[in-house]
Amino acid sequence: MKAKTLLNEINFGNSVAEFDKHLQAYFIETQFYSDFIKDRFDIISGDKGTGKTAIYQIVRDKYRTIPDLSNVELISGFNDSGNPVFQRLSQAQVLTEGQYITVWKTYLLSLLGNFVLDVCEGAYTENMSKLDRVLQSLNIRTKDPSAVTVFSQLTNLLKKFASPSAAEVSFSITEAGMPVVTPRIEFADITQQQVNSQKIVNSDDALNLLNQVVEDLGISIWLVLDRLDEAFVGFPEIEIPALRALFRTYLDMQAYGKLKLKIFVRNDLFRKIIRGGFVNLTHLNARRVQITWYTEDLYTLLCRRIRECTGLLTCLGLSRESSDDEIFSLIFPPQVDTGQKKPTTWNWILSRIRDGNNLMPPRNLIDLVNKAKEAQSRREERSPRDFNASIALIEPDAIRKGLNALSDQRVQDTLLAESGEYSQYIEAFRNAKAEHNKETLQKMLGIKVELCEEVVRELKALGFLETVGETYKIPMLYRSGLNVIQGKAFT
Repeated sequence: MKAKTLLNEINFGNSVAEFDKHLQAYFIETQFYSDFIKDRFDIISGDKGTGKTAIYQIVRDKYRTIPDLSNVELISGFNDSGNPVFQRLSQAQVLTEGQYITVWKTYLLSLLGNFVLDVCEGAYTENMSKLDRVLQSLNIRTKDPSAVTVFSQLTNLLKKFASPSAAEVSFSITEAGMPVVTPRIEFADITQQQVNSQKIVNSDDALNLLNQVVEDLGISIWLVLDRLDEAFVGFPEIEIPALRALFRTYLDMQAYGKLKLKIFVRNDLFRKIIRGGFVNLTHLNARRVQITWYTEDLYTLLCRRIRECTGLLTCLGLSRESSDDEIFSLIFPPQVDTGQKKPTTWNWILSRIRDGNNLMPPRNLIDLVNKAKEAQSRREERSPRDFNASIALIEPDAIRKGLNALSDQRVQDTLLAESGEYSQYIEAFRNAKAEHNKETLQKMLGIKVELCEEVVRELKALGFLETVGETYKIPMLYRSGLNVIQGKAFT
């Protein structure tokens, strides 16, 4: 059989959970997943590609069949595709952190309140009727309880109130209650009757009523928020106060036992949010877990994906019961670089997909083997060969080319795309050496000592630099993409 035919049978899956149709088949129920469904954590943080969205998608699709969630209704507070719904806040006026808290609480009240009332329509209890009147009085009762509709209505209301055609006093968003407007004010798109109907509603009272309604139903509601890193791109004046307000809202929501806010957030964004101090940070961290991957889990993840390629296993004389080592050894060579002191292929891969913080996200692994497969396929097209069990299906040269392609991609879509003001300093390392000391860093970056120390701290936090003794190294993951040369920049 031609090696090309076997390569066509391999499907390592997509490194992005949203685009992987077979995610459920080879999803690994890690300890993080188990802790999440057992409600041990509310804030799930991790670097890009560590599997935050994968956990959300599996729970979203299966929560009705998970025993630990038998009394839980899970609601998505964001849209899975397209522009993040929260981006609409960037179209409204910039508010204070306290006012953004009111916006978030109004959104939670509207989204969860409309959901409950929609489900129970025609069989309202007394508390449900009260809740309905509160939402009506605030003009946030909707026919469609989806996140997109609810948040759109809220932001449209903010924009209309913030742009009066004539007014004796202006619209205000209180930091302790819901949106408030004084009667003697005219709006181009809002009738005087709508204006007069606005009332001051204390957010705690409204959310307490909602919590009572949910408790009466004998359930809990988990509202899940993700894609926060995409929500305010290009609007830094809104991003930090709005997201700080979200986490303060989370702390306030602890008072309502039946309403759970579950937040998925990237590590770098979480660092930005708490930078400069955050009151009650210990309370956030007490319910936060950071996703990390062990080498054994990554090995299992890769082999499980190969095991789903039943046509390939049949051709290779293997079965789903074959060991991981048997499967891996027929696909990959024993070593990428031959030599007695050279690492095994698996250890070679691990050393190349890790960043400066020693984090090895599954996305890097899956992208590397996919790109290696593509390189091997191109080689087979140029020079077809018969498959020989003594020669790995994916050869060493293809794995090296896969690393080069991965490095180019990660430099562009992660390192430079998401490092903000520090991207200029990362660019300074292009075509430079891989290892530096403090003197060469300062000289290359062309900045003062004090600023250099700050920049180096941030580059280490980004995983671009790692400390080795008294020197700094660029991890192999980023070297090819920046054309970084092996060796020391100092004598």
